[in-house]
Amino acid sequence: MSVSTDFTVAIAGAGLSGLCLAQYLQRAGVDVHVYERDPGPFVRRQGYRIILDRHGLEALRESLPRPLYRLALATGDEPGGHLRFTDSRLRNAFTITFKDEPHATRQVDRLTLRSILLSGLDGRVHYGRSAAAVERGGPHGLQLRFSDGRTTAATVVVAADGIGSALRAQLTPDAAPENTPMAGIYGRSPLRQHGESVIPDALRTSGVLALAHRPGRAFFFTSMRFGESPRDAFARLAPGSYAPTGDDYVMWGLLLKQEEVPTGVHGDLLAMRDLAARMSVGFHPLIRRLVDTAELDATVLNLFATGRRPRRWAIPNATMMGDAVHAMPPFGAHGGNTALRDAALLGHHLVEARSNGEPVEEAIARYQDEMVPYAFHAVDTAATLMRRLTGSAPAPHWILTRVLPKLHRVTVPEA
Repeated sequence: MSVSTDFTVAIAGAGLSGLCLAQYLQRAGVDVHVYERDPGPFVRRQGYRIILDRHGLEALRESLPRPLYRLALATGDEPGGHLRFTDSRLRNAFTITFKDEPHATRQVDRLTLRSILLSGLDGRVHYGRSAAAVERGGPHGLQLRFSDGRTTAATVVVAADGIGSALRAQLTPDAAPENTPMAGIYGRSPLRQHGESVIPDALRTSGVLALAHRPGRAFFFTSMRFGESPRDAFARLAPGSYAPTGDDYVMWGLLLKQEEVPTGVHGDLLAMRDLAARMSVGFHPLIRRLVDTAELDATVLNLFATGRRPRRWAIPNATMMGDAVHAMPPFGAHGGNTALRDAALLGHHLVEARSNGEPVEEAIARYQDEMVPYAFHAVDTAATLMRRLTGSAPAPHWILTRVLPKLHRVTVPEA
């Protein structure tokens, strides 16, 4: 499809939502460019696995060429599965079962998904370009200015540059995220050690949230098994694109209070893993083993925050997506799915306006009017789950960690 340059979209941030929007617009023949502050596509870890719900899968289906969408499904884990809530010794409190339908839920590796989203965007993703401000003027009405002083002209500017967005204060001056009391140390460990899976068969298709007896402490883990080797699947469906290695792994996260994180731990990989090891004392031996065998360079500390609902959008031809506008704690698997949903929705409205000759600011306003309710419903849901599962309310916590587990069998023996 030919691309017209009379209508151009500049996206700040090459995360999931920015790349998904670029795919959508490129398929529709829109001139789109993505500007990423990192110097290259794979210079740092891009997270672990992500659970795609029906909104995330639908967004990918609308945005990607068919081979790339099939690639996302092929490399993902099997559909369905469970989320088990347990006590610290992995005794079940209760279980949520996901639908075993190919287009209902699917666990995928985040790095693999990002590689898929980058496929076919050659020459449209520009690295080492850190967005600094949106300015009025230029041949298309707006200019995106970078921290090095360079600018690029655009009809529309989209901030998809994450929770630390450099454009948020300008675009939504009243919507800076609010800090929460909670933090997470994340890591990944090999699924197979000495030729055997470290995750027992009873938990093969389960994510597990183990709640400590002490409120405000919990441990989450789940295995990521690739349905098809990324290298084989990419060679079949996206030849020439970068394919991650695709070794099965266990993604885990220790949830703790921010006040328990010592000063100076940020950026110190060894200190972060040591903190996770200390905080895991008292949990089931399987959990301690995951921390002890973690890949050091994959350890991440994240301080949880919640986005605030924007009341004013300062520039009509500029908008925001994903964590830049609606950051949320990682409870309920809403963050990535909501960001992908943003991308497909914004893409739909921009393409429709361009086709119908409608003012672009009206299309952006429609996107914002639709996005804010569902996105901040997800923010509220995630924040409520965080408070219920890690809060200090004694009765619910006592029921979850002391009463219900006694009614169920031990999920994983300790021997």
